Amino acid sequence: MKQKTTNKNIHSIQAMRNTKEMSIQADGQRLDTACLWITKVDRNLSKKEQLSLSIWLADSPKNVAVFLDVAQMWDKMHSLNRLADLFPKSSTVYQTTRMSKHWKGAIAASVALFLSVSVFVLNHSPRQSRPAELITKSNIKTILKTNVGGNEIVMLPDGSKLVLNTNTLANVRFSDHARIIELKRGEIHIDVAHDKSRPLSIIVAGKIIQAVGTAFNVEVRNNSIELIVTDGKVLVADIDKQVDELDIAKFDLILPPTSVAISKGEKINLTPIGLPKLNNFKEEIIHIEPIDIAASLSWRTGNLIFRGESLAEAMNEISRYSNMSIELDNDNDLKKIRVAGMFKTGDISGLLYVLEQNFNIHHTQTDEHKIFLELASK
Repeated sequence: MKQKTTNKNIHSIQAMRNTKEMSIQADGQRLDTACLWITKVDRNLSKKEQLSLSIWLADSPKNVAVFLDVAQMWDKMHSLNRLADLFPKSSTVYQTTRMSKHWKGAIAASVALFLSVSVFVLNHSPRQSRPAELITKSNIKTILKTNVGGNEIVMLPDGSKLVLNTNTLANVRFSDHARIIELKRGEIHIDVAHDKSRPLSIIVAGKIIQAVGTAFNVEVRNNSIELIVTDGKVLVADIDKQVDELDIAKFDLILPPTSVAISKGEKINLTPIGLPKLNNFKEEIIHIEPIDIAASLSWRTGNLIFRGESLAEAMNEISRYSNMSIELDNDNDLKKIRVAGMFKTGDISGLLYVLEQNFNIHHTQTDEHKIFLELASK
């Protein structure tokens, strides 16, 4: 009887992990669908399209919320006047859209706070999927690495799932006593298998991030470490030893509950040990909305989703997935352009085409690995 109960519990834990993964995928799909509909709103929707949009909006209040969020971010709220009847009649959104004066005032306020030019690229070509690499040894010491533009999924012997982003390097050390991943560069998302007796520790730039059964994302870039928790809670602390000196057979440190705790829906930017903190840099815990989490983690499906970043910020992010660097002309009008939309990672040619056709941004390839952007005319 006891064995059956144990098996049932194991099944339940696995089911919960599957549910978490499905929820994250659903958020990403919902955002993709909302983006697609917003691109069609500027032209008159056919009756068939209006019916399809109405059905999608009625399917879930989350669909309505994300649709409006994307519309506001892309400065398309004014286009929704003629679509008010498509919203579910029982929703507060429908009631709000019928109150034209109040609604238009809210729109004006939001537009005043977010003046932007939107760029949109949508590539629906299916991403080739491949099976995850499986590490079967219980005691391992291995190196995981991805090239620029690469993406790797690795299943660890305890059931933990790692997803490595572009240009990532990590040392994995597993034993009966400890689970350690040293992130040397890049970005990694981890769905941690539950094991209270053997926490999983991420060591990055003098910091230790530890969890017993949760999901989180870690990125190290320049002088900052970004941690986003997508499920559960993780602990963070400084570590006073060099990783190369650690004996994995003895390293069974469990962080105390008094350590800095980051919970689901929160993120924090950390300064690597040994580097001075910038004057405007604070290690503070920030709440992050589900739609922002979905955008931040869209790289796992081969996409990059921007929600109002400057053109310079967007180009820096896109450059991570290519051997090409993108430089912008020192032009105030160019700097005012903000990006909202979904891009295919590594699709530099598609990006340049859209910038040329929609915003008259001309590009010049100055050498084998560098592109210069400027406005073609004033």
